[in-house]
Amino acid sequence: MIRSMTTAASGMVAQQKNLDTIANNLANVNTTGFKAARAEFQDVVYQNVRASGAGAGGSATQPTSFQIGLGTQFASTSGDFGQGSFLATNNPLDLAIGGNGFFAIEKPDGTTAYTRDGAFKLDANGSMVTNDGYKLAAGITIPTGSTAVSISRNGTVSAKLPGANEPTEVGKIQVTVFANPAGLTRVGQNLFEAGGASGTAEEKEPGSEGAGFIQSGVLEGSNVETVEEMVRMITAQRAYEINSKVIQTSDDMLALLNNLKR
Repeated sequence: MIRSMTTAASGMVAQQKNLDTIANNLANVNTTGFKAARAEFQDVVYQNVRASGAGAGGSATQPTSFQIGLGTQFASTSGDFGQGSFLATNNPLDLAIGGNGFFAIEKPDGTTAYTRDGAFKLDANGSMVTNDGYKLAAGITIPTGSTAVSISRNGTVSAKLPGANEPTEVGKIQVTVFANPAGLTRVGQNLFEAGGASGTAEEKEPGSEGAGFIQSGVLEGSNVETVEEMVRMITAQRAYEINSKVIQTSDDMLALLNNLKR
């Protein structure tokens, strides 16, 4: 009965972590480019009391094993990199990727991070930056005095300068793809960093070789499905309750044993 308590306790801890993951998804339901996560669990080591095939007297053998499980443990958080809905803004610097890939961002320490959040702004020098002031790795700078900016589906950035009849190309945005996006590490600020299992970052022209196209004037919304998260939350709550009931039942049985001599 003591074992049943610790086993059920592991289930309660697992569901708490599950709820933490669900809560983070729901908290980011309006976060641009956010990708939902899902908690995954696995059973832990078993006590093998008797192996299958063990002798049962004479030539007979046991057809099944006798194992007692010791609970569950948190295995991983699996990222859902499905496409989020496009939200029209009519701001040419707002970009969304339709399909696979990320925007490469240069962090102040010189390292490269990746994001699906395409809400870019211009800094004092005319460089395209994130909401935190991190520059787009492509190094796009819009000339001062430009009257219009356009970004094509293949990432070509053009600006119309005063007195010019035609727009001038000022740079090109590439899309970075990974063999295993689920292996990326979330670091906050809508950024990911390459991890050991993500594979090598590969820059590709938008809309080619499996890379998504770039859409200007829209942002990609979070791919969190609120109803689905609510169902998971209810399931986690019920699982937590039933595990707590196991602990209560085990405690009641121990109380009965303690009172046998009375």
